[in-house]
Amino acid sequence: MTQQTIIATASLFGMLSVIFGAFGAHALKKILSNDQLKSFETGVKYQMYHAIVLLVLGINNDFTTKSIYWCFTLGIILFSFSIYGLVLSDAKGKKFRFLGPITPIGGLLLVMGWLLLIISSF
Repeated sequence: MTQQTIIATASLFGMLSVIFGAFGAHALKKILSNDQLKSFETGVKYQMYHAIVLLVLGINNDFTTKSIYWCFTLGIILFSFSIYGLVLSDAKGKKFRFLGPITPIGGLLLVMGWLLLIISSF
């Protein structure tokens, strides 16, 4: 994985988390329950946290492997975006239940990314 690819991916995820966070804080605040809003915010937070990690890894490419990159990238997509889909579909009255099992898979990929980062540091 090239340094440019990692930084571009991190930047995209970071930018989208700011956009989604603003969308949630303003537009969705009127239509979501407090629990739904908290879930949406959890997706935004985890997306931003891992975007920052990817950015740091892209800047300091010494510890980055393709496996770490893909665990974090797919983890963000599966974890955060499934939460967005669950919350928004629930708000519309047609909850996409098939997304429920996808969220923990994304979380597991994020954990695996951290584990691989620990291993690569030795």
